[in-house]
Amino acid sequence: MSGTSERGHLLTEQVNPNSRNLDQMTALEMVDLFNQEDAQTIAAIQAARMELAEAIDRTAEALQQGGRLFYVGAGTSGRLGVLDAAECPPTFCTPPDLVQGIIAGGAAALVRSSEALEDRAEDGAEAMAHHHITSRDVVVGITAGGTTPYVQGALQAAHQRGATTVFIACVPISQVKLNTVDVDIRLLVGPEVLAGSTRLKAGTATKLALNILSTGVMVKLGKVYGNRMVDVSVTNTKLYDRALRILQDLTDLSRDEATTLLEQSDRQVKLALLMHWTGLEAALGRQLLADHQGNLRQAIQAAGAPIR
Repeated sequence: MSGTSERGHLLTEQVNPNSRNLDQMTALEMVDLFNQEDAQTIAAIQAARMELAEAIDRTAEALQQGGRLFYVGAGTSGRLGVLDAAECPPTFCTPPDLVQGIIAGGAAALVRSSEALEDRAEDGAEAMAHHHITSRDVVVGITAGGTTPYVQGALQAAHQRGATTVFIACVPISQVKLNTVDVDIRLLVGPEVLAGSTRLKAGTATKLALNILSTGVMVKLGKVYGNRMVDVSVTNTKLYDRALRILQDLTDLSRDEATTLLEQSDRQVKLALLMHWTGLEAALGRQLLADHQGNLRQAIQAAGAPIR
């Protein structure tokens, strides 16, 4: 699709009647207007709940079978994908290649606008080849207006390679329809306060959707116990303190006892909990977790210990 194609009909490009006098508003009036409009992002997520749930289920299943999750986008959409991917390793202790963000223009586009590069569908397809996308992988194409050639090219190539494809856009299917996606997520937030500036409501709704998608997938992969990040990567003082608090909250240990247990488990919270609740040594506990793909609840059950 040409970058000069008419896009004025798209929902993301339309003029918001509530902000026609934006340049005449006081600061407080602008804050109130933004707050009022941003409420539509929550409604948009609610309307897409079924599709988001399907994306979680399909992605978790793919990753359990050795697949990977890729976010593909340009501009704001690409940056949001890269951000979500980058936060998975420190939050869920995932390997860096499990969830990856691909942005048109590469790393330089994260800090400097390179939107012109989004017009090349062949570059999106080449990115799929470069990352050796297979039928085990999941590719999430993110484009607020739905027409970004880079994203469409990537999704087409991913589909041809047999990957599970997910589309996230902020326009209705009647305006932009793709036949190469397995899950079609539409976040209909309406026209932006600043006409066409999709870093606003569209960007916020996209961030919410990606938060839900990645966190939901990690829960299904056993990275969470209850609502605790038991696969937290203990890499700094803040995370060390969080790890200790998780251990104390889920056990009857004092802080000193929790510290000893955390060190005995090589600072692995999930392993520490398994050792405490089953009486297993670290090596056996590590093997048991591996046998159950890191799922703590399943490992506890296999050891015959009561579920906490």
